[in-house]
Amino acid sequence: MQIKRIPYIAVRGLQAWVLLVFLGLSVSAQAAQALVPRPVAPGVWFVQGEAALGSSANRNFISNAAFVVTAEGVVVIDALGSPVLAEELLQAIRKITPQPVRQVIVTHYHADHIYGLQVFKAAGATVVAHRAAREYLNSDAAQKRLETSRQEFFPWVDEKTRLVPADRWIGADTVIELGGERFHVRHAGPAHTPEDLVVFAERAQVLFAGDLVFRGRIPFVGQADSRSWIDALNGLIALKPRLIVPGHGPVSTDPLPDLEMTRNYLAFLRQSMGEAAANLEPFEEAYARADWSAFSGLPLFRAANRINAYNTYLLMEQQGR
Repeated sequence: MQIKRIPYIAVRGLQAWVLLVFLGLSVSAQAAQALVPRPVAPGVWFVQGEAALGSSANRNFISNAAFVVTAEGVVVIDALGSPVLAEELLQAIRKITPQPVRQVIVTHYHADHIYGLQVFKAAGATVVAHRAAREYLNSDAAQKRLETSRQEFFPWVDEKTRLVPADRWIGADTVIELGGERFHVRHAGPAHTPEDLVVFAERAQVLFAGDLVFRGRIPFVGQADSRSWIDALNGLIALKPRLIVPGHGPVSTDPLPDLEMTRNYLAFLRQSMGEAAANLEPFEEAYARADWSAFSGLPLFRAANRINAYNTYLLMEQQGR
């Protein structure tokens, strides 16, 4: 539901408007997908966002977040796409355990994964991210994206929503230990973003892959370095994880096909658009000629595939394949 801001109205009209807004937001919140933690492994939980584009109607709940309960506190991976979602996640964690959230590991600084950080920060958590994110976080692009989000996702993202830097910027692979649990934090970028982190929970043998893995939907490629992304996926395939919590989509209990799906999609983009760029074929002709049948049945194909292909076409022009 999109609510327009009204500069001035009479008092009686304002009272009526406030009532309508309250009722409207209540209906919208009830209609939005519920945030329900789902067990992944003993002590490991995740919440799954919609396979959709972010909007006010879904509160920008389009990505996943996860958490691991230890004897000395909780480790959260990613913070969701609006403060209200993060608050709901924090309350859900408190229903499962009295342990406080100690660490929030940010896989990357895309809007749907970070606008909830301020909630966990206020609750006393330490935010951990890769230092490559600082360039984006301090850029005009990040501020403009936030300003746009305040309009697109209002009222869930508003003027009180802010960009939260990490308390701990890491520059190399590291291990975080808490309550007898070991979390291997590995820099997998530049791939989907320059700062991509993946997190491996040693005891549970669960890999939190962030947006290196999109399960059951078309990935968002954007300005990604798709060649390095493919290399990163090959590295994850070599790890042979038992379970993967992707950045988008359900938990993978058979990781290899899901890792291969994202990798094969990226490889096809590079092959088809690379040939067109090398042959100086116009993008529109190349796009129409390409056989997208292996991916056209996936959610968000119509919304994302064309722009993915166009960005890859431009990238392949620059890289010369």
